[in-house]
Formats: sequence, structure tokens, C-alpha cells
Amino acid sequence: MILGREFYARDTVEVAKSLLGKMLVRIIDHNILSGIIVETEAYTRDDPASHAYRGMTARNSVMFGEVGYAYVYFIYGNHYCLNVVAKKKDVEAGAVLIRAIEPIHGIDVMARNRSATKGIKVEMLTNGPGKLTRALGIDSRHNGLDLTVDGELYIAEGYSVSDTDIVATKRIGVSEGIDRLWRFMIKGNRFVSKAMA
Repeated sequence: MILGREFYARDTVEVAKSLLGKMLVRIIDHNILSGIIVETEAYTRDDPASHAYRGMTARNSVMFGEVGYAYVYFIYGNHYCLNVVAKKKDVEAGAVLIRAIEPIHGIDVMARNRSATKGIKVEMLTNGPGKLTRALGIDSRHNGLDLTVDGELYIAEGYSVSDTDIVATKRIGVSEGIDRLWRFMIKGNRFVSKAMA
């Protein structure tokens, strides 16, 4: 079952934790590519590491909109990052970055998309935000896409992860807001981008 909009209409940090164990699904040419979300990061309006911190721009406007929509941006001139807008109704902006998934379906297609059909370990296919978007064929065309409806990209129910199985660390690649332990991952999972930070 696809996660409904109410799932995302909560505190951004809580949604980041709750997304662990859920299933990210991408449909390409009738191929189902999917994986369990094993690592996320939260970004809020008052967070100096967030794109929303300095106000709304053409680039980050999706973060200020309705929850449950994809916020996809290009970074380092190299790769795309997939986020989902998540925030309380009285909060101006917020999103959760999907940092890593554990591949379940369509692994051969993911490997082709990564140009990695030979010699790559399955653990390396989607263990980072740029790797997973490349593997799943996600790019700027998906910015603003509604993830709460059946389509080419959505997030579905998976399984619940208990608080005791969630590790919280500093976020990766940020120089501000480093005191916020808003990177969450499933303890001991071999598909996360980095075991510790």
C-alpha cells in the first residue's frame, strides 16, 4: 500500500525515522525497481544546513509546498538527490533526503543504469543518494512528482523499524547544523552509505 499524504504531515525528523523500512518503488518501461529505505536525513526550515533556510527560491520551492511530493535537485555538478517533502501543517518547509536503499527488485536493471553490470557488489549499487537516483533513473523530471499516488515513483509500506534498531548520527556533507543528529539508518544494515559519521 502506498503511503498516504498524512504520513508526511508530521514532524520532519519523525518522518525521517519512520521512512526507514519503507519501500521505494520506481517503474521504468514496465520494470519494477524497488528497495527498502535504510538511511535518511531530515532538513527543516530553521536548519542552517537546509536549502529552505534562507527562504524560498525557484530551486527549493517544492520544500515549501504540500507534503508527499518529491524534491529532486542536482548537486556537485554530478548527481541528483531524492527528497520527499515532510512537515507539520504549521511549518513552512521541510524534507527528508533518501540516502540509501537495500535493493529488492530489478537489481539487474539498477546495475545497468549504474553502468555496473560486471563486478559491482549489490551493497554498492544504491548506498548513497547519488547512487540510488542513478540506479533508479531518477532526475530533475521527477522534481515535484506526487509520491502518494500510483505512478512511476512512490513510497509504499514495508516494515516497521523499532527505535532500538535506529542509529542517529551527524548528517554527511554539511558544514552547518552539525550538532543535529538527523541522519538515521537501520542498525547493522550493510546497504547504508557509511556505517558511522
